[in-house]
Amino acid sequence: MAEPLTDLIIRQMTYVSENYYRLLVVVGMSGAGKTAALREVHARMGAPLININLDLSRRMLDLTERQRTLQLPRLLGEIVDTVDSTTVLLDNIEVLFDVSLGQDPLRLLQNLSRNKILVAAWNGSASGGQLIYAAPDHPEYRKYPIRDFLVASPDLSIQKEISQQSTVLQ
Repeated sequence: MAEPLTDLIIRQMTYVSENYYRLLVVVGMSGAGKTAALREVHARMGAPLININLDLSRRMLDLTERQRTLQLPRLLGEIVDTVDSTTVLLDNIEVLFDVSLGQDPLRLLQNLSRNKILVAAWNGSASGGQLIYAAPDHPEYRKYPIRDFLVASPDLSIQKEISQQSTVLQ
């Protein structure tokens, strides 16, 4: 029987705390249950749950497009750093992929995860050791090798693949 996503996230949070980048990416397509799982983790553990699209957009309202590009890493850092918790849950991170902002979303998350455990919902998939956001012909398409961070997913095939890769790495 498959482990519930919330339990998987909580279990993976224990392992991620030992890494240089304390980043756990919860991967799944829209409607897969990532937000519900993060809400349950929030309820069970008390870790703050932040809607990045909402909080970051509010902070960038009065900035020009150029200022947004330059200020986004600092603003995102402020959002995460102002929470009085060693673990932060991030949902709705799609704004980080906006092409006009010219950011590397995974690098932003990794840099923030050096000081706190970050659990980020990622709309996309993981396959063949790759973390994928959007379709290849989409302007926001990103593809990253899965390394230096952990992955949890409601998709059983992804869980199995990640588990097999972890066993090989140990």
